[in-house]
Amino acid sequence: MSNNMAKSLFFAAAGGTLAAAASAYILAPGKAEGSMRAPFYGRNLAHRGLHTADKSIPENSLPAFEEAARIGYGIELDVRITKDGELVVFHDEDLTRACAATGCVGDTTWEDLSRLRLFGTEHGIPLLSEALEVIGGRGPLIVELKQGNKNRELCEKTYSLLKGYAGDFCVESFDPRIVGWFRRNAPEVLRGQLAYHPADMAKDTRRANAFLVGNLLTNFIARPHFIAYGIGCKPLTVRLCERLGAMRVAWTSRGPDSEENNDAVIFEHYRPRPRYK
Repeated sequence: MSNNMAKSLFFAAAGGTLAAAASAYILAPGKAEGSMRAPFYGRNLAHRGLHTADKSIPENSLPAFEEAARIGYGIELDVRITKDGELVVFHDEDLTRACAATGCVGDTTWEDLSRLRLFGTEHGIPLLSEALEVIGGRGPLIVELKQGNKNRELCEKTYSLLKGYAGDFCVESFDPRIVGWFRRNAPEVLRGQLAYHPADMAKDTRRANAFLVGNLLTNFIARPHFIAYGIGCKPLTVRLCERLGAMRVAWTSRGPDSEENNDAVIFEHYRPRPRYK
């Protein structure tokens, strides 16, 4: 073998080693004790509570949380912060779909939001404190923090409220900066990065953001303990992160097949067993 060929092979191997090390650094999940993962492992969690397809029991409503808790399911719910700093359980940024009203949650006071009703029912938008009281620690809770103009206040107030909750809880977000806040300020809390395939994410957010988050290239900011990834094709980077130890959480499942290859499942519109492992 010539000296030039040997040098080429050496630099190729060194380059490959450096690329692998860089990839591992970027994608590596946070390290979570088994006791942190245990309440969620092998659990089915009701997406926005156990709501019905006809909306007679609305998503993210107190009746949906009560029914899920009664059966023994875990629960996933969404948290936003109002104009006047109250924490409410509501998914969308704006009020059109769920309340047939104009405006955004973040630009509306709690007093005005409290007058609205969900999907034409008698049920209103709950405060996070009301939801926690209804659930009462009867199942593990995944709290999704929705990004907005007051992320820091959202994180601080949510964490403060959850610290007084008697049940098991963890947090997740599509925004790695929110997940990163919990990494720095509440390392004892199990935290997760929400994402789905970049091609689909690009329909809902900026293409660059979809590429970075959908491929988990922001993990060095958040160091999530689990990856809550949309059901379907997973990029290589996501599969590598799982191989590096991230807990696998699937959403949104509409059948029991999702249980097979995942550590926890967020479901809706069917009635699986509360535990499958």
